[in-house]
Amino acid sequence: MGSELLGFTRFFGAAPPPFRLVGPRVALRTPEREDFEEWAKLRAESRSFLAPFEPTWPADAVSRAGFRRRLQRYAVDWRSDQGYSFVLVRRADRALLGGISLSNVRRGVAETASLGYWIGERFARHGYMTDGLKLALAFAFERLRLHRIEAACLPNNQASRRLLLKSGFREEGYAKEYLSIDGRWQDHVLFGLVAGEWAPRSEAARASETVA
Repeated sequence: MGSELLGFTRFFGAAPPPFRLVGPRVALRTPEREDFEEWAKLRAESRSFLAPFEPTWPADAVSRAGFRRRLQRYAVDWRSDQGYSFVLVRRADRALLGGISLSNVRRGVAETASLGYWIGERFARHGYMTDGLKLALAFAFERLRLHRIEAACLPNNQASRRLLLKSGFREEGYAKEYLSIDGRWQDHVLFGLVAGEWAPRSEAARASETVA
């Protein structure tokens, strides 16, 4: 699948190629320049909710220039088969809910990627991220043909822990000072899911796909 996606190179510029994964309640799509205002508003209003679980926000975290750099980096990642970033949107009204990424893609003997995600505070606890992960995992295992997806969360992030377990991940270990989060090196609980143990858990995982 990696070579197939690399065939989208002609679409690349300042943003990733147009691509959508559609489920019953939510969709995943590649971010666009037109998303900036909605994305920045949601991130800014959710800052106190998100910051304890993310790397330190730079000074221009929600600026237009910062968003433009994100899109450029996402485009490079797609082109090189190193990562795939999506925004999570609600189908009913197309509201931007959050984001999901598959990063650090390793091919060859690994065929692995790291899963990351965030959701705006006002959209949390409604099951949207659960639905979004079904789409992302279907994409990872069925389209990218990855063998394994890894994830990690802070020990006190019970919501993320429940989400990963509900999505089929196994808790695999504990890593001391694993990542720099909110300005300091912090321990993380490690999770993994391999293709042989994954199965679509609802119709959401059997997503339709569109490429503009």
